[in-house]
Amino acid sequence: MIARYLRAGLLIAALGIAGCTDSTLNISSKADAPLPDKLLKEVQAKGMTKTSAIMARVFKEENVVEIWKAKANGRFAFLKSYPICKMSGKLGPKYTEGDRQSPEGFYTVRPAQMNPNSQYHLAFNIGYPNAYDRANGRTGSNLMVHGACSSSGCFSMNDQQITEIYALAREAFRGGQTEFQIQSFPFRMTAANMARYRNDPNYAFWKMLKEGYDQFEITRVPVKVDVCEKRYVFNQFPEDGKTFSPTAACPASSTPEQIASAYRGYEAAYNAAFDKATNAATPAPRASINGIKEANLVADWTRRRGRGERITIEPPSMDRDGNVMTTSRMGRIDSPVGRKMAAIDAEKAAKTKAEEEKRLAKERAAEEKRLAKLQAEEAKKAAAAAKVDPDGAKAVAAATDGKTQADTANAVPVEAEQAASEQPPQEQKTGFLSGVRKRLFGS
Repeated sequence: MIARYLRAGLLIAALGIAGCTDSTLNISSKADAPLPDKLLKEVQAKGMTKTSAIMARVFKEENVVEIWKAKANGRFAFLKSYPICKMSGKLGPKYTEGDRQSPEGFYTVRPAQMNPNSQYHLAFNIGYPNAYDRANGRTGSNLMVHGACSSSGCFSMNDQQITEIYALAREAFRGGQTEFQIQSFPFRMTAANMARYRNDPNYAFWKMLKEGYDQFEITRVPVKVDVCEKRYVFNQFPEDGKTFSPTAACPASSTPEQIASAYRGYEAAYNAAFDKATNAATPAPRASINGIKEANLVADWTRRRGRGERITIEPPSMDRDGNVMTTSRMGRIDSPVGRKMAAIDAEKAAKTKAEEEKRLAKERAAEEKRLAKLQAEEAKKAAAAAKVDPDGAKAVAAATDGKTQADTANAVPVEAEQAASEQPPQEQKTGFLSGVRKRLFGS
């Protein structure tokens, strides 16, 4: 039976129990806040102790962090659920630094990861990237459960919630637990939910996580987690003293028969429920990240935002067909770097405007020079005509003056041309010079 298996201590590594002193924890006043009396009474009523081991489960779609606590028989029982105040990103794992995704997988928290002096009230690092993440080339750092209700890839609680969760972890460490497990899932991995998401691009990854989810459901003990061939394996014990290596081939290993037998029965019931759920009406699935391509898009947006560039208010997203969608609203981060970039952009805009005004002034000067030259040429022609016919010269001079005025009127700014283009068309007039020439020369 599983109970005998637990008593044999084969899963003791999952509990992380060993000696520990308060000196391993850097305690501040807020980090040493006592557990509420109401919670302590609930702990006692469920057969737990103040310092018994804990573990956490995160369900992103349901937006909750659950705390489980060990009972006297070594099994864990649900203690309390805390709604997540804020969480960025979509369903699906974290791929790269800056993609705003919160991790999914199995993580470990040790005393050194607890931060009593966090700028987000209190915090603890969940241990991302773990061996699986690193083996698959996933990057990121400082992924936390913290307070202050502000998140860019973390699980953010309000200050009262994180104070209580932090205190539960602190007391467990004081009781001898050296590490506790965080299981982070996209949703409760029931048959109905798995059927809802069976066409999701992350489904294969989620099926792998589900094996660990199921084994905890069966044993009520934090699962033994290893990685080989770049995938998770759960409650596996290698043969002949071999070890698991994240990127190497998986060694020959086995699961204790009590767990294996219980798992087979659990799977049979699950498969029947899954088949039924595929033919039932279910709520529409939520959006999930479309792999590394979408992660890289968002990461680039995050880097540009960090540099203070003017970008879309919301990060871009990608649908399952690979189409990129962005919002139309633009802005920049309100920070010293953002304000600096705004000043740089304003300086560039002023320089561009000055250069444009200089270019227009140069064009106006060139046009004035052209008109002056044209006027001089017409005056020269008029003088030559005067030698032949003084009376005709007067007509030519008048025509020349009219043409020069017409050319000057045509040399108007672009705005005037646009305004003129909006007026009703008028009948085109015959030029003065043409009329004079006809009278003078008969053609």
